[in-house]
Amino acid sequence: MFGEAGKTKFQIDLRQHLRDQNISGNLVHLLCEIAEASKYVINAIRTGDLGVAGTSNLYGEEQLALDVLSDRIIRKRLQHSGVVCNIASEEMEEIFQVSSNPQGMFSVAYDPLDGSSLVDVNLAVGTIVGIYQGCDLLQTGRKMVGAVYILYGPRVSLVYSVGKGVYEFTMNQLMEFTLTREQIRMQPSGDIYSPGGLRKKYCEGNERFIRYLEEKGSKLRYSGGFVPDINQVLIKGKGVFMYPALTDSPNGKLRLLFELNPMAFLIEQAGGAATNGESPILDIVPESLDQRSPIYIGCREDVEKAREFLNGGC
Repeated sequence: MFGEAGKTKFQIDLRQHLRDQNISGNLVHLLCEIAEASKYVINAIRTGDLGVAGTSNLYGEEQLALDVLSDRIIRKRLQHSGVVCNIASEEMEEIFQVSSNPQGMFSVAYDPLDGSSLVDVNLAVGTIVGIYQGCDLLQTGRKMVGAVYILYGPRVSLVYSVGKGVYEFTMNQLMEFTLTREQIRMQPSGDIYSPGGLRKKYCEGNERFIRYLEEKGSKLRYSGGFVPDINQVLIKGKGVFMYPALTDSPNGKLRLLFELNPMAFLIEQAGGAATNGESPILDIVPESLDQRSPIYIGCREDVEKAREFLNGGC
């Protein structure tokens, strides 16, 4: 494929690509600000202190220094972008209001460094971002106008959608994001599964689903990081990730606003599906910032099979 001025797709940078998507200038600016923030986050990961910050987030989890620093980097970028009215971070206790004027503005919910505990053993981690029009963050994910994740692995990649397909950009030596994959699509069914949580705490419906996957030859691939595991399923175009309800955690582990909605938006845009076992993730109305939900996400047929096995409850 050739873009403007005869450039191949591998030379098309993020800003140029976004301008071609027929979206508002404010949304282009916001997505570019998120991309810019990620450059400082990856620098912090590569050079920063791996020690504990000595504080806890609102869920009582110990915050790593990199969590705090990453949150500060992204929040400051969003705060000074001029196009954001409300910010919610997994590391903040409440919504941070930047402006009370919703005209042309966006609200952003993000997990600044998902899987941060994996950094000290040098595994991949990532940033997850969901974008809503206006100042209301407690909307269904179906109303998002954009979603992004950035994977900090051997290469830094940014995957985004504004409802017009899913695109991947990779950071080059100049720390610029250039287009590497466009219109990413999921196959109907896959042969990879990533199961989170202790299996001994699964209900019988989840056990039956796992046995079904194993019997059809699916391979277990689980890193413990939501971003790298979803990235594997999405980029390979086949597979399913699940973090189900557990006997001692009926709502699972992952948070709807900061993690599940953005990933469900991206996977659906690629032709996949995401459910909590009863209804699509994107149709769940969030009641609080810290709301959690079980999730089955990936190839549409595999996700539907999970729903069938869970039919009637867990």
